[in-house]
Amino acid sequence: MDFTFGIDVVSRITHVLTAIMLLGGSMFSVWVLAPAASRLEEPARETLLESVIGRWKWYVHLGILLFLISGGYNYWRAIPLHRGDGLYHALLGVKMLLALGVFFIAAALVGRSEALQSMRDRRIFWTRTLVLLAVVIVTISGFVKVRGPSRAAEINPPGENIDVSPPVVSG
Repeated sequence: MDFTFGIDVVSRITHVLTAIMLLGGSMFSVWVLAPAASRLEEPARETLLESVIGRWKWYVHLGILLFLISGGYNYWRAIPLHRGDGLYHALLGVKMLLALGVFFIAAALVGRSEALQSMRDRRIFWTRTLVLLAVVIVTISGFVKVRGPSRAAEINPPGENIDVSPPVVSG
């Protein structure tokens, strides 16, 4: 087995499992944990929230790190396959911007910054927003993965220089 192939597989699995864990955990908390916790008396609800956030923040921080490492590697490996593919790059750009938004929301919800307390006060709204953004990211990821390289990548294979200068007209 090729060493690079092994790293590619490990990176892809790491990326997908991290997405499953963080998106699944966020969905669980907004549709299962929060409604169940709302039935508790205030002191018990606060204790539960503190305990869950205390544990969840480590998964959020580790997940963001794993996403940045595996996503950066996956992107670096995919670039040669998508030279000249404007749609791929546009969708990946949108995906990366949305991911930064998800990282910010996730970190804000488990953080302690006073400046972001208003987000934590509306935890359910922001967790639902995070889930929606993450679903859009997964949708984009699925589309670009299944779509594969475009015809532009076949015309401009990796390693060949693309001449983007205007044609010289001699007269």
